[in-house]
Amino acid sequence: WVTIGLAIAGNIIDLGPNSEIDPSGLDDAIGHALSGRLLGNIGLLEGAVRSAENILYLGDNSGEIVFDRLLIEQLPVDKITFVVRGSPVLNDATMADAEETGMTALVQVVDNGSDAPGTILEECSDVFRRQFEKADLVISKGQGNYETLSDAEKDMFFILKAKCPVIAQHIGCNLGSLVTISHRKEAA
Repeated sequence: WVTIGLAIAGNIIDLGPNSEIDPSGLDDAIGHALSGRLLGNIGLLEGAVRSAENILYLGDNSGEIVFDRLLIEQLPVDKITFVVRGSPVLNDATMADAEETGMTALVQVVDNGSDAPGTILEECSDVFRRQFEKADLVISKGQGNYETLSDAEKDMFFILKAKCPVIAQHIGCNLGSLVTISHRKEAA
């Protein structure tokens, strides 16, 4: 599951308002992913992947979609639907990015119908929301998706790098940690 760390480390490519990638920063992030500690229960995620029939993988940024693909290639691709943004926002992954990286040849790819950073369910298309509801496993990538979905009433796993102090504190980890978080919906 080193590829989980790589998928998370790819988040260094999240330029946000910046327009350049520091190559040494990317090297450092990959080195950290390969040698650093991944927080969370990977065994729980492995079990969820094995038992799932319908996996929805929520992508994050366009530059890191290549790292997402490395992880997805290790999963049961016939059970995965990869989700991109409905239209460009900041540097989030779109259908064009999925096509360019070959993701569309690997798994089914859909867009969420929204141009919001993260996944704000109320702003997503009805088609996406139906897919979200029927998925028996959601893997949500990136801090933006965590910020917008951490209170959702859905069983899911978040994989991300804690890039700001507020999120690190909310998760209960150090700033810069690579984490896998199991989120369980509250019993009614």
